[in-house]
Amino acid sequence: MKYISTRGKSPELNFSDVLLSGLAPDGGLYLPKNYPSISNEELSLMRMMSYSELAFFIFSKYIDDIPSEDLKDIVKKTYTKKVYGFSRKEQNAEDITPTLKLKNNLHLLSLSNGPTIAFKDIAMQFLGNIFEYVLSKQNKSLNILGATSGDTGSAAEYAMRGKKGIKVFMLSPNGRMSPFQTAQMYSLQDKNIFNIAIKGVFDDCQDIVKAVSNDLEFKEKNKIGAVNSINWGRILAQIVYYFKGYFDVTESNDEIVDFTVPTGNFGNICAGHVARMMGLPIRKLVVATNENDVLDEFFKTGSYAPRGSDKTYLTSSPSMDISKASNFERFMFDVFKRDADILCKHWNQVDLGGSFNLTDELFERISNFGFISSSSKHVNRIGLIKKFYEDYNVIVDTHTADGLKAALDHFDSSIPMLVLETALPIKFEKSIFEAIGKYPDRPKQLQNIESLKQHNEVFNNDVNEVKNFITKNT
Repeated sequence: MKYISTRGKSPELNFSDVLLSGLAPDGGLYLPKNYPSISNEELSLMRMMSYSELAFFIFSKYIDDIPSEDLKDIVKKTYTKKVYGFSRKEQNAEDITPTLKLKNNLHLLSLSNGPTIAFKDIAMQFLGNIFEYVLSKQNKSLNILGATSGDTGSAAEYAMRGKKGIKVFMLSPNGRMSPFQTAQMYSLQDKNIFNIAIKGVFDDCQDIVKAVSNDLEFKEKNKIGAVNSINWGRILAQIVYYFKGYFDVTESNDEIVDFTVPTGNFGNICAGHVARMMGLPIRKLVVATNENDVLDEFFKTGSYAPRGSDKTYLTSSPSMDISKASNFERFMFDVFKRDADILCKHWNQVDLGGSFNLTDELFERISNFGFISSSSKHVNRIGLIKKFYEDYNVIVDTHTADGLKAALDHFDSSIPMLVLETALPIKFEKSIFEAIGKYPDRPKQLQNIESLKQHNEVFNNDVNEVKNFITKNT
């Protein structure tokens, strides 16, 4: 299995090299040269597998430069009830991603059972273990540079803390995460973890990461890698729970399902796109956005117009307060029939702060991939949190509420709809209290996290300040 860049000007690489590279040297994102297909016979076999077995089966189709037994050991080490013990139903549940039925054909795919109680843990724990393995085999070290709007940062840091040969430099928008999210990151005291708060919004943090990664001399000298969703390894690990969710709500491979995904950086739903391309019987992939509705506008009109920092709104679902979605480039590469020249033509306009409009012919192709969309506002989130608590005694976080709103906008009662949960509601307690008049219960381990000692660096929106800090600490 070889991997290519969406920009078409980087050499083909194997999985391990893509893992350590993050962003491609030409500024593009890596994708497999071809998506492996899943046969109906294989789907039937996969239906009987545990989560760990399912992950190994899927990973094996994308990773052929790591011995099979070693890969199996990494997967077994990752997907255990000890690691994913914050189940919605009970502690130490056997099921890594339980499916919760809300009503006929409407389900929540619970993804918040990991150590930072957000869906990012599902992929990040795997990344931490496979990073450590590959670096050890190649006798290398890595400085991971990432950007987070809230959940990626803590998931990455908890996965990488104490790992040999790895340091993490995580950028976050200063003052724009929830107090719980902030405490999860800034309270870590591990010597290989560095938290940097940027005076700006998430897109500014993401732009700095890309600027550093595009400085090839600096990147190579300082051994810079990526752990957010520009890293293909993240997308790969997220593919698994789409298959798992499908098997949970169907009995036959002839059945089709819909998925709704709250998304900011387009990584989570990009994994659904890949699962569909592999042959998983997905009818619709519903993109759920908040007031930062650039993607909703695109899927409705064919116009992609990322907004500046001053027009990126601070909302009650802050992890989706993103205007420029990195992984959207991966999807559009497929829409453009993997023509890197066409992609570069469009993305050159975006990289210069502009926008693009698809031709009618290109816009028609979008429907071939099953994508539709919806957006929501604060009043929708609060109303749905209240409704689902009153109707089903289930408390969802604000981002999942965005997903439920989009799901209901497109719900077909004859087809199973799975809404991907993003986090436990305790991460966004103020909004939960506003909706239902009480705070959600916290696991014992997290009850006083905001009172822990916190430390971070605060920098201007300046790539050179970040570069200097990395150089000083490596």
